[in-house]
Amino acid sequence: MRITITGANGQLGGALIASLAPQHTITALGHVDLELSDPAATATIVATHADLVIHAGAYTNVDGCARDPDLAYRVNGLGTRYVALACRTLGAPLVYISTNEVFDGADARFYREYDPTGAVNAYGASKLIGEQAVRELVPQHYIARVAWLYGGERNFVRTVLRLAAERPSLAMVTDEIGSPTATHDVAAAVSELITQPQYGTYHLVNSGHVSRHDFAAEILRQRGITSCTLGHTTLAEYKRASRVPPHTPLRNIAAADLGIVLRPWQDALAAYLERTSAA
Repeated sequence: MRITITGANGQLGGALIASLAPQHTITALGHVDLELSDPAATATIVATHADLVIHAGAYTNVDGCARDPDLAYRVNGLGTRYVALACRTLGAPLVYISTNEVFDGADARFYREYDPTGAVNAYGASKLIGEQAVRELVPQHYIARVAWLYGGERNFVRTVLRLAAERPSLAMVTDEIGSPTATHDVAAAVSELITQPQYGTYHLVNSGHVSRHDFAAEILRQRGITSCTLGHTTLAEYKRASRVPPHTPLRNIAAADLGIVLRPWQDALAAYLERTSAA
């Protein structure tokens, strides 16, 4: 199958290419190849003659989105519309990578695929607009929501390890709860999902949930780092441009019904740390 992947230079894009390239012909479109905010993006994707498009490209700087919500709207909202229009022209299914931040995080529970959404920041709102565009324009679509991704050169896991090597102590937020997820596992799940025409909305995250603080503690524990003390802070104390949905762990009910089950986040973290140590 000919598969076009947007956001090919991102951490999830790279994992998708690695997972799919052995079985498929991949056209990898990075930012230099595809400007999502430009309507010409539609023609660029149509020219790839894709049988399926995976739209992993996005403006993911959450604080940047808060500072410039119009840019977030153009890239994540209208940009997804341009990708969807290309799929409509091609008659190709679309996999749209969305986010846990489409939920408001007000309830202390797991969010299911069809629970009401309600983004509280510009990033989540722009990704939700993307979901709307996909549903309106491409009947054959998979909307795959992910959360707290790590796997590339810049992510929370690597940041914690870097800071722990530089400082004697760190303070991490205790009241932001989510589902840490390895890009390697998302890519494997997407690779399996596209083999079955069960279109719709899916949550693809490693199972379980944890606070940012306890996630950082597990990173340090698994790496055997004891030289850095881990302290506590809260979302209210940690000032940033964007508002954060405080409690957004996701449940993978729809994917599990198809036999696509992602392992516990602790196991995925251990595998990632082992791969990075070997590298």
